[in-house]
Amino acid sequence: MDEILVQCAQKYAKQRDVKIVERLGFGIHGIIFATDSNKESSNLATAIKVHRSRESYVRELSVYQRLTEARISKILGSNVPQLLGYDDETCIIEMTIVSRPFVLDFAGAYLDSFPEFPDSIWSEWEIEKREQFGSLWPQVQDILAALEKLDIYLIDVSPSNVAFEYQAGD
Repeated sequence: MDEILVQCAQKYAKQRDVKIVERLGFGIHGIIFATDSNKESSNLATAIKVHRSRESYVRELSVYQRLTEARISKILGSNVPQLLGYDDETCIIEMTIVSRPFVLDFAGAYLDSFPEFPDSIWSEWEIEKREQFGSLWPQVQDILAALEKLDIYLIDVSPSNVAFEYQAGD
C-alpha cells in the first residue's frame, strides 16, 4: 500500500511542479513528504501528505479549510501549517512546513461535534495525555479549547503533533 501512496505523491508533485525531497513521517493516516517548490518566488518550506483513506483526507482537508477561512496561522503562539493545495483524486494535501511550537496533523479531528465515547474511554485518554505531556498538559488543554471555539475537536493529540519549543525528551 505504501508504494501506491508514494506513486500518488510523485504524480501530485509532477503536476504541481514540486520535487519530493524526503519523507518526513508516516502513520496510520498517511505519509508526509517534504518538497522543494522549484519556484524562485516561494521561500516557503512545503510538504505533501498522502492519505491512506478518503475519510482521513476529508477530515484533515475540512479542518485546514476551516482554519484558512478563519485566517488562522497560529493557535496560542503555536504555528499551524497553511493549506497550499489539495487533490481529491489522490487524497493529497499540500501545506507549509512549520517549526516549533506547532499544532498539526488534523486527520483524526472531528468537525462541528465532539465525538461520543464512554466516560471510561475519556478518562483513560486523559490519563495517557497527562503522562505524555507532563507539566505541559495545561497548555495542550488551552490549545484544544481554542480549536473547539472553531468547532474543531482534535482527539489525536501527542507530543509529535502538539509540540512546544522545549519539552521533555528533547
